[in-house]
Amino acid sequence: MVGPSRRRETAQRSVAERGLSIRLACDAFSINVTCYRYHPRLSDENAEIADWPLRLTDTHRRWGFGLCFLYLRNVKGFGWNHKRVYRIYRELELNLRIKPRKRLKRDAPDKLAEPEGINHVWSMDFMHDQLSDGRGFRLFNVIDDYNREGVSTR
Repeated sequence: MVGPSRRRETAQRSVAERGLSIRLACDAFSINVTCYRYHPRLSDENAEIADWPLRLTDTHRRWGFGLCFLYLRNVKGFGWNHKRVYRIYRELELNLRIKPRKRLKRDAPDKLAEPEGINHVWSMDFMHDQLSDGRGFRLFNVIDDYNREGVSTR
């Protein structure tokens, strides 16, 4: 598929060589009249734009596009469009790599100590439950960790 810039050039050549009207050439090559009349900016201005981010990223290594553009706009006073500057910035491959976060390496947790006999280690917990009629109640549980038996309240 042929891009609009190639079709624009072909339409301009047809108007110049064959004497077609601009409107007829634009209809024939399926381009807009504004596309036909478009003239790209001079490449020397693009070279000047390309020179500034190169110098800024050499002196300020941690600056990304945003800081470079704000510096050019607010400090230096250039009126360049941010989309144009970003296009050139990407062509120069100045995009900073986004570093992934360093994850903490966690060791495997220590094995739980096993109790050596009955009545050495106890565990306590509150539990909440609800009856079928909606009334709730709480229990205080005390369990021996060695044999998993609860304390009896006789």
